[in-house]
Amino acid sequence: MKRLRVTHSTGYRYGAEVSASYNEARMLPVTGERQLVLHSSLDVQPVSSHHQYTDYWGTRVLAFDVLNPHRELTITATSLVEVLSAEPGAGAPGRVGPDREELAATVVRSGECVQQLRQTLLTDPPASLVALAAEAGAGAAGDDPCATAHAIAVAAGAAMTYESGVTGVRTTAREAWESRGGVCQDIAHVAIGALRSAGIPARYVSGYLHPKADAAVGETVVGESHAWVEWFCGEWHGYDPTNGIEIGDRHVRVGHGRDYTDVAPLRGVYSGAAESELFVSVSITREA
Repeated sequence: MKRLRVTHSTGYRYGAEVSASYNEARMLPVTGERQLVLHSSLDVQPVSSHHQYTDYWGTRVLAFDVLNPHRELTITATSLVEVLSAEPGAGAPGRVGPDREELAATVVRSGECVQQLRQTLLTDPPASLVALAAEAGAGAAGDDPCATAHAIAVAAGAAMTYESGVTGVRTTAREAWESRGGVCQDIAHVAIGALRSAGIPARYVSGYLHPKADAAVGETVVGESHAWVEWFCGEWHGYDPTNGIEIGDRHVRVGHGRDYTDVAPLRGVYSGAAESELFVSVSITREA
């Protein structure tokens, strides 16, 4: 188990004064099976009217309006979280899930599973990715859906190369797969598309990854927002296809959805003719 402090600052700089902006932030983690939130807070500058709610997928949301003229908007989320060590891989020997008939019966009774079976514009896979998923699934041991899902997620991640700056937030899995490159958002969409093509409910997870496994207590490092995947095979299991690792004590979870659009850290609209520039910084400190 690790105790991690995450400071995530983001916002917009405008080329000229804007009269108002209307925004939603999804930047605060929640307590769950693998993590305990000890403290979290979110600061908005300039000061705004706001309210918090939990969205359909269980993610904490701060909705806020800035109704005074401003040239910069800054949102800073600070969280202290205890995170458990890596879970055994869902396809690991000795970890057997329900058979396919049992799983199918469970899926049709779950509203979320049904929704996480449907492809979106961002996850819809090309034929070659569907073929890779079928081949990886066929090579998994026995009739175990957990092992099948794990094999597909591993294969999809291994086929991609991490490349910064070649994709954007609207890049689809088809486009990223064509170039076999992208960032964690793209690799997660590719893996989700592959899993769903095999009839496995899969969802997009947004959060943070501590980039240094052996960081000393008190050491602060530059981090970044991160994305990984979860699939349902009787329970939800996670995997980080970008780094080829199981989900563990370096992953801090914020929320999940069908794809990136459901859990974007910050989105909104503003009134004014100015161009806007997004800025982001993340720092992570391991604490005692």
